[in-house]
Amino acid sequence: MKSGAGVRNVKRRGMSRISYVLDDPWDVQEAGFPSDAMPEDQIRFLLNYAVLAPSAHNTQPWLFRPSGDEVALLADRTRALPVSDPEDRELIMSCGAALFNLRVAIRHFGYSGEVRAFSDLRDPDLLAFVRMGRRTAEADPISDLFPCLSRRRTYRFPFEDRPVETGFSEALSRAASDEGCTLTVFEDPASKNALADLIAEGDKIQGADRSFRRELASWIHPNRSHSRDGIPGYGMGLGDLKSLTGPFVVRTFDKGRGRAARDRELAEGSPLLAVLSTAADNPASWLKAGQAMERVLLAACAGGLYASFLNQPIECPALRPRVEEITGKGVPQIILRLGPGRMVRCSPRRSVMDVLART
Repeated sequence: MKSGAGVRNVKRRGMSRISYVLDDPWDVQEAGFPSDAMPEDQIRFLLNYAVLAPSAHNTQPWLFRPSGDEVALLADRTRALPVSDPEDRELIMSCGAALFNLRVAIRHFGYSGEVRAFSDLRDPDLLAFVRMGRRTAEADPISDLFPCLSRRRTYRFPFEDRPVETGFSEALSRAASDEGCTLTVFEDPASKNALADLIAEGDKIQGADRSFRRELASWIHPNRSHSRDGIPGYGMGLGDLKSLTGPFVVRTFDKGRGRAARDRELAEGSPLLAVLSTAADNPASWLKAGQAMERVLLAACAGGLYASFLNQPIECPALRPRVEEITGKGVPQIILRLGPGRMVRCSPRRSVMDVLART
């Protein structure tokens, strides 16, 4: 891959070297992998896939520190959501999703990939080390998900009226199980209605909280914004004009009841509603849950399905135990709605250069 449009040429230790980092990671191309480059440059290229992972409010709360054939994954607490995510649970899950993307990319390009999670308890921000590992021709199911890294989208609109393949929910549950988590998939109306009730209740609680509204509004951007993070108006179906006033409306007015009615309809009308659960509720479990979540999302994408999040009942402490009562399986971490849709615009991403940790 030669230095050119979209690739930054940077100075390191007085020497000019190609960093293999794209201005827009969504532009990454498989053919650009620098197979003959140094391992650190290969990792920098692969990080373009890692940062395509989803994150709460598209905060992208991850940092990476490459060194040789290894890269450290760190939590970026400056991008925390103290109101909706006071324990940084979703922040660490978002980092787990980026970690899984990196694992997929490493395996796809023929390396074994070795992960050491939470290896330094003295640094709570250091979540994992990932090493390229040895060259290998051994098959790994996660490498089959590689084409979906750049195709996956968060889909916030009503799903299309097309059936989901029979038995596909079992495949999604296996994807979560392979990462040590449990995915409970609901297809029957009664179970979906019970979850929809909690989602609507969560909307009302959060909508009445001014601090929550201010936090959410700070991450919503007009369509023509040059911001590389947050939720653009088009992601919520807003045109250019309405996207300009979107943050003000969210911050100023309690729209909880209206959002509750809309989200209830989305939940009840989704072919599949799913709850991802873990055995424990601690940072190691959250990192594991993030990897399982991304594996499920990519498996859904491979099967022609889109997904979005309806996590309101899990973000509200009073409602989270009631979600657990419905599933009866472990600690609930994420609620997903899944179904068929159409390709939508991707949310913006920061360049890998913007998420490299300073040493």
